[in-house]
Amino acid sequence: MIKGRTLFVALSICLLFMASCSQKSGVFRIQGSFKGMNQGELYIYGTYGSHKLDTISLQKGEFEYRIPLEDTLTFVLVFPNFSELPVFAMPGATITIEGDATHLKETQIKGTAENKEMTAFRLQTSQMTPPEVIKVASDFIKENPTSPLSRYILDRYFIRTPEADYQLAHEMTEVLRLANPEDEGLAQLSKQVEGLKINQKGLKIPTFSAKDVNGNSVSSSDLNGKVNIITLWATYNYESMSIQNLLNRLKSKYGDDLKIISVCLDANLKECQRIIGRDSIKWSTVCDGQMWETPILQKTGLTYLPDNIVADAQGKIIARRLNYQKMTDKLKELLE
Repeated sequence: MIKGRTLFVALSICLLFMASCSQKSGVFRIQGSFKGMNQGELYIYGTYGSHKLDTISLQKGEFEYRIPLEDTLTFVLVFPNFSELPVFAMPGATITIEGDATHLKETQIKGTAENKEMTAFRLQTSQMTPPEVIKVASDFIKENPTSPLSRYILDRYFIRTPEADYQLAHEMTEVLRLANPEDEGLAQLSKQVEGLKINQKGLKIPTFSAKDVNGNSVSSSDLNGKVNIITLWATYNYESMSIQNLLNRLKSKYGDDLKIISVCLDANLKECQRIIGRDSIKWSTVCDGQMWETPILQKTGLTYLPDNIVADAQGKIIARRLNYQKMTDKLKELLE
C-alpha cells in the first residue's frame, strides 16, 4: 500500500510539473479566413525584433499558422495592401481571425482576452477623429499600463502617426516604464522617444549608420551637400513613390548639391532593388526587410509613410515630413 501511495504521489508531482511547463512553452496557433481574398500572402513579424519576418499563405481565403513560443509576444499581421493588425500571442493558445478584404478595419480576432479587447478598441476608434482616438488611447494606457495592448497602442497611435506629438508620446512611454520597471525594452524605448523630441527643426541630423541594398556602408556623414535629405518610401505607397521620383529628377539637375539617403520599408529586398534599378536611383537606399523594425527609423524619427527630413549644409534640420508640393517648393527655394 505504501509503495502504491508513493507511486501515486510521484505521478501527481510529475503531472503538475508537466502542466506548469506547458504554460511556459507551447505552440501558438493562428487560424482564419478572409472573404474576397482567395489566394495570397500575409506578412507576420514580432514587434521590437522579437520574431523574424515570415509569410502566411492563404488558400481559398483560409489560412493557418503555428509559432513555437516560450513567452507571450506581440505580432503584427500585414495585409497585401499593407494595412496592419496586431496579434497578441501566448504559448499554447489558439486564435481565430475572421474578416472581409473590403472592410479590414472590422476584422474580428477571437480566442484570447487580449485579442478580444484589442478588437473592441479597434472597432471603437475606427470612426473617431484623430483627437478623439488620442484621448481614448491615452485613457487606455493610463488605466492599463501593464497590458501588452498598451505597448502596441503607444507605438501605433503616438509614435507612428502623421502628426506625432513626441512630448505626449514620451509622457505615455513613461507611464508604461514606471508601471513595468523590469522591462528593459521600455527603458530603451523611453530614451528613443526622448531622442525624437530633439530631432526637430533647428537641430542637427541624428548620427546613424547602416548597410544599403548593395551591402555598402552608409551613414549620416554622407549627407554633406548644400541640401541633404533622408526619405522614407515603399513600393506600395503611391505618395512616397512620387516623392522618390521627384527627388530623382532634382538629383539629376543639381548633382552633388543635393545629397539623399533613402529608407525603403519593403519586406521584399528584391522588389526594392527592382524599383531602384527601374528608376535608375543612384543614391544609397537602406532596405533590410524589417519594415517598421528597421533600426535606422528609431535613430532618425521617421515614423510615418511617406516621411522625410531636410537639412542644410551644416546638417541642421530645416524641414520635416514635406508632401510632394511642399518638397518641390522647398528645394526650389534652397537650390536655385
